[in-house]
Amino acid sequence: MALTDTTIRNAKPGDKPLKLFDGGGLFLLIAPTGGKLWRLKYRFDGKEKLLALGAYPDVSLKKAREHRDEARKLLADGVDPGANRKAQKAAKRASAADSFEVIAREWFARFAPTWAETHSSKVIQRLEKDVFPWLGSRPIAEITAPELLTILRRIEDRGALDTALRAKQNCGQIFRYAVATGRAERDPSGDLRGALAPVTHQNFAALTDPKDVAELLRAIEAFRGTFIVKCALQLAPMLFVRPGELRTAEWTAFDLDKAEWRYLVTKTRTEHLVPLPSQAVAILRELHALTGQRHNVFPGRDQRKPMSGAAVNAALRRMGYDTKTEITGHGFRAMARTILHEELHFKPEVIEHQLAHKVPDALGTAYNRTRFLNERRIMMQQWADYLDRLRAGAQIVPIGLHTN
Repeated sequence: MALTDTTIRNAKPGDKPLKLFDGGGLFLLIAPTGGKLWRLKYRFDGKEKLLALGAYPDVSLKKAREHRDEARKLLADGVDPGANRKAQKAAKRASAADSFEVIAREWFARFAPTWAETHSSKVIQRLEKDVFPWLGSRPIAEITAPELLTILRRIEDRGALDTALRAKQNCGQIFRYAVATGRAERDPSGDLRGALAPVTHQNFAALTDPKDVAELLRAIEAFRGTFIVKCALQLAPMLFVRPGELRTAEWTAFDLDKAEWRYLVTKTRTEHLVPLPSQAVAILRELHALTGQRHNVFPGRDQRKPMSGAAVNAALRRMGYDTKTEITGHGFRAMARTILHEELHFKPEVIEHQLAHKVPDALGTAYNRTRFLNERRIMMQQWADYLDRLRAGAQIVPIGLHTN
């Protein structure tokens, strides 16, 4: 007779395993411990086999019969239900191994060591917050362009247009990595060209009029904040490196006797050399007496870490400058680039090399840290001297001999 739920609930375990048959090979195995397990007995290629269908009541009588009927259909088609289940489990494991998150983290682990720490942390945080929760478990080969667009639109809807574009770029890199490693056929992010709202990037605020620069330099000279921040303020316009590179500078990278500072550029991870003018060496020697025994040139409140990324801009605001419209820590680079070319008439390629920008040469070299080194040494000293004269209020007469 066919089983009923009442029969199953009332069935008691015995000293030996007990089988209650339902028909078609389906039976309930009641173990001496009380467990009730569904089993399906069938024959394939002349051999008797057994298929586990789960435990009662997690798998109800109705569900167990559905599993039996599905298995019988497979048998009718010449398919072994047990082998079919193993194949499905293997496919699920393979799918999980090739999920978007697994491949994304593999891609990140491979390439992140070549990036700046600030960049790599932003990339993984962006993926963990905005992409993995929705796409992470999906097989990467099955993700479509509309599916990816839905994720990016969600980011756009909160007003983070730049984040949406960067997330699209990161996803594209991950898809292309999957293609290169044989886990996907194509990169669907390429189909989304023009689908996201464009982002208008504003240039960093900068002062480029020598009169305004002179006032700023005098304000820095009169700054009454901490000595460490004041030194950073004095060196920022003089050396015009990226703000993050200045504030995270390490003493081991400086050779004050040779008047040189060597470090890895945060964006490109290439070596960069900054010739130090005599004024910068004097500031650094004075600062060395205070922080020279520490790792960082500009330590923060936590002496083991560099000063805050907001310290220079906060100091500029304290001096009365609007960091959105007048000057930012990054704006010193635009200031130097403009005045060095327009007022002091240095060649653009010399300036660009000192800014650590990629400037292809005749040999196709993207950046050469020693290129134009003599010209850059001259330029950096003349630039520091020029700033001194501006701060003192002297009349500035550009010198053009170095352009020959």
